[in-house]
Amino acid sequence: MYVIRDARPADLNGLLRLAAILNTVNLPNDRAALEGLLELSARSFAGRLRNPLRREYLFVMEETATGILVGTSQVIAQHGTREEPHIFFDVLNEERYSATIDRHFNHTMLRIGFDHDGPTEIGGLVLDPAFRGAPGKLGKQLSFVRFVFMAMHPDRFRSRVLAELLPPLGDGGRSALWEALGRRFTGMTYLEADRVSKTNKEFIRGLFPSGLIYANLFDDDAQRVIGEVGPQTEGVKKMLTAIGFTPVGRIDPFDGGPHFEADTSSVWPITMSHQGKVHIVERSALVDAPGESCDGLVAAERRYTRGKEPPTSYFRCVQGDFAEQGDSIAISAETAAAIQVADGDDIFVLALARHTRL
Repeated sequence: MYVIRDARPADLNGLLRLAAILNTVNLPNDRAALEGLLELSARSFAGRLRNPLRREYLFVMEETATGILVGTSQVIAQHGTREEPHIFFDVLNEERYSATIDRHFNHTMLRIGFDHDGPTEIGGLVLDPAFRGAPGKLGKQLSFVRFVFMAMHPDRFRSRVLAELLPPLGDGGRSALWEALGRRFTGMTYLEADRVSKTNKEFIRGLFPSGLIYANLFDDDAQRVIGEVGPQTEGVKKMLTAIGFTPVGRIDPFDGGPHFEADTSSVWPITMSHQGKVHIVERSALVDAPGESCDGLVAAERRYTRGKEPPTSYFRCVQGDFAEQGDSIAISAETAAAIQVADGDDIFVLALARHTRL
């Protein structure tokens, strides 16, 4: 069984191993940065940050038999504030025609933009390559658990949700767009700029051109990656499109990866997640008995306060069978033990498949 739960300080080494697979701004392969992220996530889950829009939630997937972390994903309550704006390039088109020489051109242009009141962002999804073929579609679980959590706490998130997708990258993570544009205006390599941007993005505002940039001045490789997704991201793009996300004509200013957004209230896994009371039954009553049952995500959350100590919490989610009967949701004893709930406790479920037996 695999359990998705809130990340804890003890997860640092396992998280470092996952971060090395896909070193990104949201999940940097840096011990000190990950220590800070784990602390911020713990405070976010426990509600110890007064402003819910400053919270960042880090989930990890654990193989229960071994205790190994096999994957991780994140939700950032708000990406883009007055202090740290969300930075992007708008992708614009301009048509030009000369009657004198009968020439017509359609130019792609980039214009830098800043959002100080940004959307919720989903990101940081990494699945250990050794587990990508495992039963249960673990990557889908890691992705959808974020939406289940958002359904549990709609007041903590913005009305729009953003996903930034990775474009095609060269050897060593080389970005063709950065070489054509960013490097020329900052004097830094892609990796150097990526490292600095993890803590401060001021240099982008200070050094990048503020006017229109004609992409046809770039080499062909740089032009080709604008707004495109890499082969490792095609599956993510397909999944996001299926649940309500669409491209918004914006790209990452570093690598040109496209931005996809959706109305939070219309994202399918959020609208279909709902709450009920636990009713523990034998698993055979779910998978063998006549009637309708579901296979999907089952999640629970608890918060604890001990004396004068800061509040702590846990979040746990597994994929399992369940059956809905009004406000009651029947789950097996194994599922109840995995998410640490008893009869009458509140849980949230998201059905990924439905089965009817006569």
